[in-house]
Amino acid sequence: MKLAVIILNYNTRDLLRQCLHSVLTSAALTQEHLTVELWVVDNASPDGSATMVTAEFPQVRLLASQRNLGYTGGNNWALTQLGFPVDEQKGLRDLAPTQVDVERPDFVLLLNADTEIVGDALWQMAKVLSTEPTAGVCGAHLAYGDGSFQHGAFAFPSLWQVALDFFPFAGVRGAQRLHNSAINGRYAAKLWQGQQPFPVDFVLGAALMVRREAILQVGGLDDDFFMYCEEMDWCLRIQKAGWEVYVAPAAHVTHYEGQSSRQVRWPAYVQLWRSRFRFYMKHHQLYPAYYMDAVRVLIRLGLWRRTQTAWHRFQHGQLSGRELAEELSAYVLIRQL
Repeated sequence: MKLAVIILNYNTRDLLRQCLHSVLTSAALTQEHLTVELWVVDNASPDGSATMVTAEFPQVRLLASQRNLGYTGGNNWALTQLGFPVDEQKGLRDLAPTQVDVERPDFVLLLNADTEIVGDALWQMAKVLSTEPTAGVCGAHLAYGDGSFQHGAFAFPSLWQVALDFFPFAGVRGAQRLHNSAINGRYAAKLWQGQQPFPVDFVLGAALMVRREAILQVGGLDDDFFMYCEEMDWCLRIQKAGWEVYVAPAAHVTHYEGQSSRQVRWPAYVQLWRSRFRFYMKHHQLYPAYYMDAVRVLIRLGLWRRTQTAWHRFQHGQLSGRELAEELSAYVLIRQL
């Protein structure tokens, strides 16, 4: 079987190097099962990432963009080069066209540059897709850089999740348990601690493997999502096409989370909510008008609370005037969505 690994990078050269080494190591462990082909899409990184890939990893196929295509645009560009048709009218017209004479891989793994594959995780995910006939997507068992567990799969958004996002009940007894419960879209710890794959609503795009037939059936990522929620939308579309989404608890991936978005914290936060609203409106059968009204009420209350907290931190010297202005400007933009 053939696996194409697409690694999207923006300005994380050293983490990208580490990620590539880990993929190559995992590929060597699974070579009797998988032929692994590596692709790197560099989103116009100013840190020399593309030069590093060319110099140190000649076996990697590099797609170096002259502008930041975002998570969706970058991955879609690579998908076109693998022979998959995607909607090119939203920003890929000036790039290399879709390849039609290539042998499409059996599976495609979208992988963040700030991840590290552990052991035979590539095979553990591919094995789920190859043995579960209805599996269209498979995610991994994620851990943060310090080794602590990261939820890598979630239920589709609910009002409870929005409420807990803005009102975390910090310090309240049982708050941590509530945040890690099904009410907040989380799956039980015992499922992650086992070895048996289990179905979920969607998996994080940090490590997301998709079956070839599912991509051919639904197309690529929706380029209306520049970043955030695109994997949630993709998983939902794939499920609507008749496939299931799974997690492989035995596939371990370390995720040094948010290394690109952290560089533009508040613009990224605004983009997160812009993408969430896009998801709600696109899938209005799941999120009718009354849901949207309730979300806007929660957002107004939550942003009011966060505004008060930001002013308090500024008055106590925990925020500079510039940092306060950036944060409050982001809240204004979110209210206008």
